[in-house]
Amino acid sequence: MVHPTPSLVIVGSGLAAWTVVREFRKLDKQSPVTLITRDSGDYYSKPMLSNALASGKSAAQLVSTPAAAMAEQLDVRLLAQTEVAAIDAAARAVHTSSGPVSYNRLVLATGADPVRLPLQGDAAGQVLSVNDLSDYALFRERIAGAKRVTVIGAGLIGCEFANDLVSAGYAVDVIDPGAQALGRLLPVVAGERVVTALVEAGVRFHFGTTAHAVHQQDGALAVTLANGHALPTDVVLSAVGLRPRTALAQAAGVHTARGIVVNRQLQSSQPDIYAVGDCAEVDGQLLPFVMPLMQAARTLAAHLAGQDVRLRYPAMPVVVKTPAIAVVVAPPSAGAAGEWLVAAEPDGVTARFVSTDGALLGFALVGTATSQKAALQKALPNVLE
Repeated sequence: MVHPTPSLVIVGSGLAAWTVVREFRKLDKQSPVTLITRDSGDYYSKPMLSNALASGKSAAQLVSTPAAAMAEQLDVRLLAQTEVAAIDAAARAVHTSSGPVSYNRLVLATGADPVRLPLQGDAAGQVLSVNDLSDYALFRERIAGAKRVTVIGAGLIGCEFANDLVSAGYAVDVIDPGAQALGRLLPVVAGERVVTALVEAGVRFHFGTTAHAVHQQDGALAVTLANGHALPTDVVLSAVGLRPRTALAQAAGVHTARGIVVNRQLQSSQPDIYAVGDCAEVDGQLLPFVMPLMQAARTLAAHLAGQDVRLRYPAMPVVVKTPAIAVVVAPPSAGAAGEWLVAAEPDGVTARFVSTDGALLGFALVGTATSQKAALQKALPNVLE
């Protein structure tokens, strides 16, 4: 199938892609839009993947709007289950498994891939990651009838899954090379408080070591740690981070670094190619959270509709979905100079990251201290002015 008429083409169907379409349609109801996705294109909330188990939600139940309904509502030509092989920037065409698609402007909303650890062992290929709806469906299938789950990584996603799994009745082990949970987001005292709450909920942590190998053992699995210990388990879930998908852009001559490098209009080094969401790097920043994604998608939609706009990020605290203990964090910008000032109470921890001249640059709140979120957020500078 050939689509010779140029249109706004969006590659991807996650929250970033559909938000760009929705916001664009508010401003431009006439211009043709084509959305290309390698999966079904159904609309769902990706953040729910890490806390849907305890509430009994299946993959199908997480879909809020089927792809066909989204396409009809927003007047989009949808190419689902379609792989994009290459971008011909000179010809302004995307080469897909359904044939070439011409564009006048191209938006890459391709997301990110889970980081894959170089694990040894005859069952290393059975390690799961949950990054989209199909991953979650496979995860639900694998844990059906299981009793023990090992989570690799004690970051935000790892802790959310650990809490969700233990709440659903599974025995949960978490492995991390650091000394605490949420080590990239929280100061030590706050991280320790999170660990205490999750341990009380039933999670077992193994800090200061890494997963080395995964083997078949007695009809189940065993995770061998770098410290020599072995953890018997039924399922292994890796949650050690994401890596932006840049290969498609890079092959088309688009400038990439950690992500697809874009300016404040989300425009890449190729003037008619844009990037948004987890694959985009804005002013050297990768912010794989919902609020910055939504800000960027709205800005891009307005720019595509002809408005003179420039992306800015206000202070955007992140709420960690760990029912065992409330956590809100607004991390300081990467490389910010300053120190954490921590006040610990029996029911909460207040941590402020302040500059050398006393300015508030970030905060972390745990337990009852999360009630201070609104007040501290007002005192924060914009992340991207």
